[in-house]
Amino acid sequence: MPINVRKSRRESTKFSGFCLITLRHHLNEKPCGVKTAVYPGSFDPFTNGHLDIVERALRIVDSLTIAVLKNTTKKGLFSPEERVDIIREVLHNYPQVKVETFEGLLVDFCRVHNTRIVIRGLRAVSDFDYEHAIFLMNRKLLPDLETMFLMSGSENSFISSTIVKEVAHFGGNIADQVPAIVLERMQKVRSRNAGH
Repeated sequence: MPINVRKSRRESTKFSGFCLITLRHHLNEKPCGVKTAVYPGSFDPFTNGHLDIVERALRIVDSLTIAVLKNTTKKGLFSPEERVDIIREVLHNYPQVKVETFEGLLVDFCRVHNTRIVIRGLRAVSDFDYEHAIFLMNRKLLPDLETMFLMSGSENSFISSTIVKEVAHFGGNIADQVPAIVLERMQKVRSRNAGH
């Protein structure tokens, strides 16, 4: 049965950004068979852009696991364990969200958790080439793994963890770019570093 593209696009605008997947269901109904998904990333720090993707993903799936990458070669603002604690605190009102760390291949994490859907956010078209390459490699390693791309809303499209850290480092105001809990934790880190 052919998809009504015009109708699908109109429905997708109920998100704050255009979704690159096409849903033939109304957005208040979860697609049949979709149960769990993984949202991977470094989340250093967790931003309002990340929060937006989480909230919109939960309109589609029943449960979501946020997989915080352990990068042992790079020192972050927060340790992976601190990031997990912060994200859990931010999302404490979302019992359907779990937060865990992982290292190694994402496909191995998905196998262990019996999950075959990956959520990824795209801030701009320029992100797509990189994400597409990762998608193809993941499909090569785990053929039944699917990736769902959600475009950032216009109010979050310029937000990245790197930019947020840079602005905060020089004392800029990032209050509208990260959850209040994250802002508080970042201010504590800045104060601690300033005292050294």
